Amino acid sequence: MSEVLELAESVLSGSSSTGTDLDAALWRALEETGLARLTLAEAAGGSGASFADAAEVLQATGAHAARVPLVETDLLAGWLLHSHGIAVPDGPLTAVAADGDTLTRVAWAREVAGIVVLTPSEVLLLTVDGLEITAGANLAEEPRDTVTRPEVVAARADLAPGAAAEFRLRAALGRAQLLAGAARGALARTVRYAGERVQFGRPIGKFQAVQQQLALAASEVAASGAAASAAAATADRDGFGAPSTAFAVAAAKARTGEAAGEVARIAHQVHGAIGFTREHDLRLLTTRLWAWRDEDGSDAQWQAELGATVLAAGAEALWPLVTGTP
Repeated sequence: MSEVLELAESVLSGSSSTGTDLDAALWRALEETGLARLTLAEAAGGSGASFADAAEVLQATGAHAARVPLVETDLLAGWLLHSHGIAVPDGPLTAVAADGDTLTRVAWAREVAGIVVLTPSEVLLLTVDGLEITAGANLAEEPRDTVTRPEVVAARADLAPGAAAEFRLRAALGRAQLLAGAARGALARTVRYAGERVQFGRPIGKFQAVQQQLALAASEVAASGAAASAAAATADRDGFGAPSTAFAVAAAKARTGEAAGEVARIAHQVHGAIGFTREHDLRLLTTRLWAWRDEDGSDAQWQAELGATVLAAGAEALWPLVTGTP
């Protein structure tokens, strides 16, 4: 276990995954340990770490179903502001790409200190005071709010070339890490339950049919984690402007989205009806899997992009694309 993952696990293990609002105590702990702004440059108050480090932290965050806007603050809002010469404010942040005065499905809008808006021509920092925020939620009951009257602009800058494309890739990369982690968490709970639940005198995990399902879920978790980690490593090596990074991120979001449905299905089959109840913590992970696979581009959308890239590159380029070798 790496030092950054060990630190993240020590912080996240004490978090509360129940509830629907921001886990303020966990956020303070993440801020104090430098994990809240892990990839942000040190000059902007971040830790200057790699995306590979961030992948470990985000996957752990997903596995614990933690209620914090890490992707939004670190990978999106902090980066957008700093790269456009705008000072990054303290506290949790969020970011959204939008064109117009009404911002829809803004993650954590009611809980953050500032909202960063990426328009077709500008980057805007909105102060929360004065904004009209209508509460909304995704399937996992995470805040996905509607924000109106976004004219309260604290700072603005012209949009840099390539920033919109990088924003989209960063969002998909971050969501892929969370998906991979949530799948791992759901599998861990399911394996534990299969060892504890007894039927016909022995744990259900001893039945061959259940073992086969758990093995299938484990293969999905391994594949999704590998795809997500490989995309982060590619971003570190080649940068977000490289075609290799776009391909790796598309593959990661598509693969983790595929795994999300399969792992959630198996987890609930093994748990039986109890896994669907509000009192059971399995729902905290499976509802996130179902919600996140459709956010920042569904697996079908990213698969279509992968297909288009492969067709455009031609047959001889297929193997280098798949293996990431020139």
